[in-house]
Amino acid sequence: MKRVLVTGASGFLGSALVKRLIAEGVHVAVLQREDKPGRRLDDVLGRVEILAATTKTPDRLRDSLLRSKPDTVFHLGWGGVASCHRNDAALQVANVDDTVQLATLCVDCGVEHFVGAGSQAEYGPRDHEIFESECPSPTTMYGAAKLAAAVLTERLCELGGIKHSWLRVFSTYGPDDNFEGMIPSLIRQLGRGVRPALTAGEQRWDYLYVDDAAAAFAAVAKARVSGIYNLGSGDAIPLRGLIERIRDIIDPSLDLGFGEIPYRPDQVMHLQANIDKLKADTAWAPETPLEKGLAATIRWFESVDE
Repeated sequence: MKRVLVTGASGFLGSALVKRLIAEGVHVAVLQREDKPGRRLDDVLGRVEILAATTKTPDRLRDSLLRSKPDTVFHLGWGGVASCHRNDAALQVANVDDTVQLATLCVDCGVEHFVGAGSQAEYGPRDHEIFESECPSPTTMYGAAKLAAAVLTERLCELGGIKHSWLRVFSTYGPDDNFEGMIPSLIRQLGRGVRPALTAGEQRWDYLYVDDAAAAFAAVAKARVSGIYNLGSGDAIPLRGLIERIRDIIDPSLDLGFGEIPYRPDQVMHLQANIDKLKADTAWAPETPLEKGLAATIRWFESVDE
């Protein structure tokens, strides 16, 4: 892996991946959708190649791919990831179309490896540790679209003779995460001394530090392995305990409103990735302890204004 293209490079995980690849000496190209690739890349703009094209303009993107000559394409770009868009059928179908279009161009332009970002939402709700061998049963349009994109691009890449990897991302966290997420929202409320209203916190969720997630994408590409991979920490920790840890780092005297919000009818109560396959096929394993990751995340959010 020497030259890569990253879509979704201005996103939370995408920007972490770009910075990881740059640090490893990889030539990185990113797609520019607006006047610049996004604020998360401000400190590395001089070290990336900017391709002014999107999958909405396939001819321009084909020309850009032929000029840039990436050996690997990381596809992390996806619209409508917020909960309010998870069942927007038109938006999610458009995401599938964009993903298939990009994979087709990868085959046509001599790319060696297509690495896509999937989601735990492809499985649907589970009450146990999830293995890649389980039959997916998504309950949202978002999950169904991710699954469709995985199946279609896998077949396209197989027919075109290139590697295909699909990483089903569970929950990630870290500095510069989206402000509306649970952990950032909690940090900001507690930082202002606000008592947050919460569910009972009985959920068990799998959280992976964003730099470890970026390292996993890079490891899959370096190993040149094909397949579906779960990407998480491998541990499902009680949400109540996680929230209490965040509170204790900020101020142990602050009150927490557990039980003040009812669970949603579709509330996920157990979210845990089995990551044995990913660890076995690559040199990757999670490295950031939860306490260290939470402390870094809290420091970042306390240092910035909304």
